[in-house]
Amino acid sequence: MRSAMLALAAGLLALGFLPALPPGWLLLSMAILALMLLPFRTHPVAFFLFGFCWACVSAQSALDDRLAPRLDAQTRWLEGRVSGLPEQGAGVVRFELEDAQARRERLPRRMRLAWRDGPALKSGERWRLAVTLRRPAGLLNIQGFDYPAWLLARRIGATGTVKAGERLAPSRQAWREGLRQRLLEVEAHGRGAGLAALVMGDGSGLKRQDWQLLQDTGTVHLMVISGQHISLLAGLIYFTVAGLARYGAWPARLPWLPWACALAWLGALGYGLLAGFDVPVQRACVMVALVLFWRLRFRFLRAWWPLLLALNTVLLAEPLASLQPGFWLSFAAVAILILTFAGRLGAWRWWQGWTRAQWLIAIGLLPPLLALGLPVSLSGPLANLLAVPWVSFLVLPPALLGSLLLPVPHVGEGLLWLAGGLLDGLFRLLAVIAVGWPAWLAPQVSPWLWGMSGLGCLLLLLPAGMPMRVLGWPLLLLVVWPPQTRVPEGEVEVWQLDVGQGLSFVLRTRDHAMLYDAGARTAEFDLGERVVLPTLHRLGIRRLDLMLLSHADNDHAGGALAVQRGLPVAEVRSGEPDALPAALQAGPCASGLSWTWNGVRFRQWQWAAATDGNQASCVLQVEAAGERLLLTGDIDARAERALLDSPLAVRTHWLQAPHHGSRTSSSMALLQRLAPSAVLISRGRGNAFGHPHPQVLARYQRLNMAVYDSAEHGALKVQLGAFGTVQSLRGQRRFWREPPASP
Repeated sequence: MRSAMLALAAGLLALGFLPALPPGWLLLSMAILALMLLPFRTHPVAFFLFGFCWACVSAQSALDDRLAPRLDAQTRWLEGRVSGLPEQGAGVVRFELEDAQARRERLPRRMRLAWRDGPALKSGERWRLAVTLRRPAGLLNIQGFDYPAWLLARRIGATGTVKAGERLAPSRQAWREGLRQRLLEVEAHGRGAGLAALVMGDGSGLKRQDWQLLQDTGTVHLMVISGQHISLLAGLIYFTVAGLARYGAWPARLPWLPWACALAWLGALGYGLLAGFDVPVQRACVMVALVLFWRLRFRFLRAWWPLLLALNTVLLAEPLASLQPGFWLSFAAVAILILTFAGRLGAWRWWQGWTRAQWLIAIGLLPPLLALGLPVSLSGPLANLLAVPWVSFLVLPPALLGSLLLPVPHVGEGLLWLAGGLLDGLFRLLAVIAVGWPAWLAPQVSPWLWGMSGLGCLLLLLPAGMPMRVLGWPLLLLVVWPPQTRVPEGEVEVWQLDVGQGLSFVLRTRDHAMLYDAGARTAEFDLGERVVLPTLHRLGIRRLDLMLLSHADNDHAGGALAVQRGLPVAEVRSGEPDALPAALQAGPCASGLSWTWNGVRFRQWQWAAATDGNQASCVLQVEAAGERLLLTGDIDARAERALLDSPLAVRTHWLQAPHHGSRTSSSMALLQRLAPSAVLISRGRGNAFGHPHPQVLARYQRLNMAVYDSAEHGALKVQLGAFGTVQSLRGQRRFWREPPASP
């Protein structure tokens, strides 16, 4: 039976590694084969096929529920019901709409919408909305959040922006919304949002600084309802009933053990439903149910069985759960604890078990964190050593009890005031721990190097005295100081990052690195912080020799401050230095300046007669082994004519499309003189400016130029000096991503 369960789990987990889903006829054939193999000794193969087929069918169902391509970017009136807890932040209300209907159109069952300056929404309300619909899409870089995978895992088939709306019916089930509002408004030392996260799993009210602090200290799991919170509540209920029975306070006519198990399970389930029943909660509820059943029946249950049964139960209920990082981290953490404590000879003192558990979890979670591209907290073991008991035994009990007793005047508020004060003290303590120890994002490593480090972590998790355990440390350190693949002399590695409607290029020679533009910053997102800086870390860049900002427009320079805060930057230059924040200390473009790094030549140019910021863009020419790249910022046709009289007006192999492909740029005279083989366009999907303009695309096509568009291809890599082809991240297929358009 164990082999069959493992095979089922392997089949369900295989979904996340597929570049494309198998066709229906192949899945049907595999299901028939599984039925034929089931009676024989090859039943593990049958269970693997069953799991694989079920996962693929479920994923295909979610893909089929996506918005039809012909409706992409169209604005339609629709009606639907608000589900979940709407999120309010930075003047934008984000919420999910279910069971949406539109006249003569089939819409996805669930959509995620954003309403700028929208009214307060409540779960369960019905609205009539005018929505600009979008197919699921997101930025695609070597480091960053995979938004389309997250949407698919939640079975969200479309996103959209609300233009107008009217409420058709009030909510009939807004108790969760009402409780959240009470928690946010209660006097709790300014930590009402933290209490809402602990009690309801709703972290939308936490500030960006709070999330960063939790990430730096590895304590994010404490502010979302995890298995630890579920198990703690179940254990508290169980031991309360057991204590009452022991001292004769429990009714004699009611057998205490069945009641203790049943009440503990109902408490865990109710807490999970209050939290929205996400993957960690599902896993915890299943494992708590198995442990309570074992206690009720007095049967021996090996430690690995509850974990394996919980894994299969979660995946059978929702195969797409494996697309979420939280799924892997949740199960990996429990597996590490089982491996650490199960089957050990002798007993550890309580303080030994507690401290070793924190260090071993930190070591064991390193491989999955690296594989998922997530930051690693250097202060995590120390922070969790203090924060876990603080939250579990001091903050959570009064927070839950206070939420339950809110209808009782003064009692509920008093308990929440106490919980908020304790939580505020914890955040102050974490801030002290995090000083000088920010989260570490490891550079990109090869699969074999990751495998070697994973082996090192496994060796360190084994009991002391095991053969070759001492080899774990040197193997683990391979990912801390990995051997870097250096750029060949005379070449430059060029990355055009996918920053939406903006621009950012990373250029790296053998010993130097520079950034050309840094993306945009808005009230909601700072792409310098979210995309550019993590990508630099992922590429192993720890210092920038130059940050060249073409001009001061937000979509080019908005993220520069975040980059400067996160990395040492030797020099900053710009075409509009006076229009940039003083903290950047930017110097002028200095038209005509040239320099050489590792055999690669760089040359700047700026139109002296520019009358606006776009025309004043600092243009950069990069030449490696005779292959040229021209970065043009947002120059227009007038600046392009001036450029034709400069030394940069020579044969160019790669051209960054001026002004994102605007109609006022990419003049025929410029294209004919430079004669580029390929054009690189950086723009946002469905942007309001209509970039790139159809007339500009027609010019590119007329001159037989290959077009690489960040909205279609994601981040792009060019090895300048090698005369190779462009590498597109969207070319690395995943079944949930749209295939890249042909250049």
